Amino acid sequence: MDSKASTVKTPPQNPKTPIRSPPKGRDLLDHLEAYLAKRDGVDKFLKISRYATKIILASSVLPETLSLTGRLKSFESSVGLSRKAFRLGKFVQDINALKHSHFGSKQELVLSIVAYGGEGLYYFVEQFIWLSKSGLIDGKHSRNLQTISAWAEFIGYMGSVSLKLIDLKGIAEDEACLETSIEVAVSRGIGRLEEEQRLRKLREKKLMKKLSIVQDFADGLMALADIREGKGRLSAPLFVSCAGLLSALISAHKNWVSC
Repeated sequence: MDSKASTVKTPPQNPKTPIRSPPKGRDLLDHLEAYLAKRDGVDKFLKISRYATKIILASSVLPETLSLTGRLKSFESSVGLSRKAFRLGKFVQDINALKHSHFGSKQELVLSIVAYGGEGLYYFVEQFIWLSKSGLIDGKHSRNLQTISAWAEFIGYMGSVSLKLIDLKGIAEDEACLETSIEVAVSRGIGRLEEEQRLRKLREKKLMKKLSIVQDFADGLMALADIREGKGRLSAPLFVSCAGLLSALISAHKNWVSC
């Protein structure tokens, strides 16, 4: 599950720390180094690897008797456990995000508590699942922990999607205002370069917001499949694996653009 991008504000920058934007025309290897230096960068690379492997296994293109099938199953399981290690302490970011947020309405306050609270609880419980699967704590609690984790994740995504839909509505309103300003400028024959640049950036933001909503829906479907323990059409292994790969690719793209 990824961090919520919503109408609430993220923690403010330290005034002594200069705000840096990704340099334009940066060398590919430099960009890749910066991407993999982030926890989320490595995590999304592992997520892509895992769900690509799960798609191969779920599609039954390889016979069960083939030795490669066994190695792929072992690889998928190992990567899944490795990803849980990257979530250690990640719940703190949700606490901080909620603590530093400013809300425009009671609705945003409630939805933010649902979104950040659900995600934070998910990350917190995932730490104990990792310890259970690693053998440090008794595995008898693993099933209950996974149920709590899945429900927290699913509820968190419901809040996240609701917040992003509100945000998307605000972006659409700003876009309409800018389009009107540009039309007026054209009719009067005056400069409109600044407005066109703002409109382009706003449309890019709108696209990323829509992709983020698609990602949340995909992750939400996987959480629902965990809650239902693989039962039902929407919990079919191939369908869930495709949803996981879609989510991973969108998240990797967002992290790549932002780093």
